[in-house]
Order: sequence, then structure tokens, then C-alpha cells
Amino acid sequence: MTTAPAPLPLLVLGHGTELHTERGVDCPGDLPAPSDPDLVERARVAKAALGDQVFVLGHHYQRDEVIQFADVTGDSFKLARDAAARPDAPSIIFCGVHFMAESADILTSDDQTVILPDLAAGCSMADMAAIAQVEDAWEQLEAAGVAGQTVPVTYMNSSAAIKAFTGRHGGTVCTSSNARTALAWAFEQVGGVQGDGKVLFLPDQHLGRNTAVRELGLALEDCVVWDPHRPGGGLTPEALAEARMILWRGHCSVHGRFTVDAVETARREIPGVKVIVHPECRYEVVELADEVGSTEKIINTIAAAPDGTSWVVGTELNLVKRLAQQFPGQRIAFLEKNVCYCSTMNRIDLPHLVWALESLVEGRVVNPIQVDAQVAADARVALDRMLALPGTTHKD
Repeated sequence: MTTAPAPLPLLVLGHGTELHTERGVDCPGDLPAPSDPDLVERARVAKAALGDQVFVLGHHYQRDEVIQFADVTGDSFKLARDAAARPDAPSIIFCGVHFMAESADILTSDDQTVILPDLAAGCSMADMAAIAQVEDAWEQLEAAGVAGQTVPVTYMNSSAAIKAFTGRHGGTVCTSSNARTALAWAFEQVGGVQGDGKVLFLPDQHLGRNTAVRELGLALEDCVVWDPHRPGGGLTPEALAEARMILWRGHCSVHGRFTVDAVETARREIPGVKVIVHPECRYEVVELADEVGSTEKIINTIAAAPDGTSWVVGTELNLVKRLAQQFPGQRIAFLEKNVCYCSTMNRIDLPHLVWALESLVEGRVVNPIQVDAQVAADARVALDRMLALPGTTHKD
């Protein structure tokens, strides 16, 4: 006979900050309101009227009221490639955030239009690396004499302009699934992992550190953090010369809030619990987890687990709640007691989706995402380098 786990209460925060997680940790407020039945019907009618003229993409972190209308669900790059695989659909509605819609626009044909239902749906991580800041940092690396032995690698969660910068400077893009492969490739361009070349990793310091140390065998001391708000990134020339990983000072405002205390509390309160977290979590949290992986890996790992398994999951709450509903035979809980949805992802709500769909029915396109042609071409170079890497490249 199994013992039921002790519940982890969810304390919803309306405001407040945690200084140790740098920034972006204010919670957006109360839990999202339930779907309006009238809006559900309007969305259904509009989508039916459009038929094959529209293809709706739903990111895993979207709320259920939006996911129910998605033709496909997944992570950002997978969804962008799904859109490119549907050239017969002239309109692509991307229920995600801005950088995801940019990737879809880069990969789809000129005859297709990518629509973001709310232009305010950005990404706090992507916004932590502005193109002007990155170009300035590169100039400072050149002045310090280390740019020539440095390859830039940017996480998919970055703007098209950052991807284009990476393409222009001989680098590549990575997802959380293939970060190890991408970093290994980057080091090979400058003498290998055992050499003295460097990688400039944008914009998530935690994914870069976790991959370099846990998967490539580098030391924590090999990693330095470039702070774009400080002269020289806040680093001495000696620190730059000795570093192997130059990590941009950025992070995910959801994954960055998971703590060691939360992991330890879960292990005390839930007998036999397994902890699974996303590699965007901080190094000390990842070190304590039983499993670490991309959103797709989290989903697949839980799906393959037998009934009776207990999990606490360190990723976005909408997905954790959905997993708990899909696998009722398992005990699935959110890792933190303080609930914080991805506030920008949740800007794509049912009212905005209905507006986008009904506008298309009326012959109007709202909120099209159009990446500058030269930026798109340079970004495509970096994306193509990633797609040429061995192994899995289509999940993040």
C-alpha cells in the first residue's frame, strides 16, 4: 500500500521580488480566469470558417483555453518547423512569444504570414540581450584580444537580430535538447573542448553553465558572466583571457525562481519523489534533480513513468497542471510553492486569439511578424548550422 504524498500548498503571489534571482520575478497576479463560453464558441466558429487557410501553433506553456484550438503543440523551434511544413496555409497564428514567431517567419515562405495574437507577448530572457548590447560586447572582446578565439552560440530563446549576429560571426543556435552538441561544435572551431578557445553563450547563463560543466566536463571556474550593464562586462582582461565560457547575464524568469530549498522541501514531504527540472534552472538546483531536460524530455519522461510515481516538476505551471491532468495515475506537483506563470506567454489568451481569428475571417491580418530580409538571411545561416549538427535538432 502506497502512502499518499503530503500536499505542497500553492501560494499565489500578486507582487513582490526575490533579489537573489536578479530580475523578472514579479508574478502577474491571480490565476487566469476560466474560459468565457461565448469566446470559446466564437473561436470555434471562426476557426471552422477559415478551414485550411489558418494553421494554429500552441506552445506547451500556453493555457488550456488556447491549447484547445491549436493544430499542433510543442516547443518553439519544433512549432516553427511545423509551420514551414504547411506551405498551403497562408496564415500561421503562433500562440507563443515574439522570438518564436520570428523564427516561424524566417522558416516559412514569403507567401505565408505569421501572426502573434498579442505583440506584448515577449520573453524576459530574450529581452535581456539587446542587439546593441551584444554588438558592443563583441567590440569589447575584440579590444581585449579574445574575439578571434571566441565562437558565439545563442539559445533559441533570443531575438532574430541576435541569431543574425551569431550567423555573421561564425556561430550557431542551440535548443535545450541539443545544447551539448552545439557547444561541442563551437569549441571544435577554436581548438576543441580541451583547448583554450572560448564560447560566448547568449542569453541564458544557466543553460550555458549547466551544459558546459555537467555535459562537457568544464569547471565552474571556466565560466564567467558578462554583465552588459558594466564596463567590460564587469570582467578583468585576465578573467576573460582565462575563461572558456563567457555567459551572458540573462535567465528565464520562471525557471530562475526554482530553489534548492524547494527541492529539499519536496524530498522531505513527498516519499519517494522524483525531481525533474529544465536546464534553464540554476546550477545548484539542476545538481539536486533526478532528471534534467527540455520540455519535450520532461513530457516524455513522465509519460513513460509507471502509475504511482511521484514527481515535482521545475518548469512552467500551465504545463505542469496539464501533465497532472493527463497522467492521473501519477502524483505530479509544481516544484515551487510560490506560483508564477510565464506572464508574457500568458498574454496570448482567448480574447486575443478570437480577435486574430475573426479578423482573418473578415479579411484583415492583425499583428503580422515580419523579420527584416537581411536579418532573416543572417539568422538562417546560424539556424542552418544548427540543423547540420548531428543528433536531435528540432526540439527545444
